[in-house]
Amino acid sequence: MDVFLAENYFLIAIAIIWMFIAAVQDFRKREVANWWSFSLIVLALAYRGFLSVSMNNAWYFLWGIIGLVVGFVLANSLYYARMFAGGDAKLMYGVFCVLPLSLLWKENLVILGWFVLLFLVAGSVYGMIYSIILFVMHFKRFKKEFNKMFKQYKVLILSLVLVGIIIMFFSMQEGAWPIAALSVLLILSPLMLIFAKAIEGCCMIKRIDVKDLTIGDWLAEDVKVGRKVIKEYWEGISEEELMLIRKHKKKVLVKYGIPFTPTFLFAFIAMMIIFKYNLNNLISLI
Repeated sequence: MDVFLAENYFLIAIAIIWMFIAAVQDFRKREVANWWSFSLIVLALAYRGFLSVSMNNAWYFLWGIIGLVVGFVLANSLYYARMFAGGDAKLMYGVFCVLPLSLLWKENLVILGWFVLLFLVAGSVYGMIYSIILFVMHFKRFKKEFNKMFKQYKVLILSLVLVGIIIMFFSMQEGAWPIAALSVLLILSPLMLIFAKAIEGCCMIKRIDVKDLTIGDWLAEDVKVGRKVIKEYWEGISEEELMLIRKHKKKVLVKYGIPFTPTFLFAFIAMMIIFKYNLNNLISLI
């Protein structure tokens, strides 16, 4: 499969540029401007439309529309599963407009499949590395938060660890190695959850001036404004709530997530490398 055809150079270039600048925006402001994500959709579809006319083949444009629909469904599924922020979802719309780089549905299915797989792997590795960096940079605060949470859930954690050890012991005695392996997850999962919560508590919750608050920011606690209580909600604050908070408060506690947009760039570049050197054929033989 050759995705590096002359007609695809422009799409590949704008995708990399747009994802890179989106990542910079995410790191600097903890959000990606809607107009930036939507401009990728407009630019990709306009280019596809122009090329479809010059090639006298409507499918180059139609595959962009199909990619947009697939990206919309996938991104919103991740958003409502609370795995994505709104900016990540909108960026995915544009990226999926670019991804169908072939005119054959089987090849486009392989491209989309590779991207989703690499996106999940890159997201996991990137999230782990980012958390470790935060852990090292804020070790004293992390230690305090971890100890506090461990004491709070000590009985539950120790119970799960004990159950996991018992299951592992008997599984190994019976030679049931898959069950023994799963029991390791049972032992580690509560500790990993406490680790993640401690990272969030010490590094991702900040008190900020309301002038720096923006639509979609996540409140870390309920905020009382007059007689109304604006509740902490996973979709973030609305424009109306933002105006109320700015009118009644000077500072609020907000929760930030890991800047996730670099994952798009990592996955896209990894996919380009795989197709450039035909590593997909090599991997399929393993």
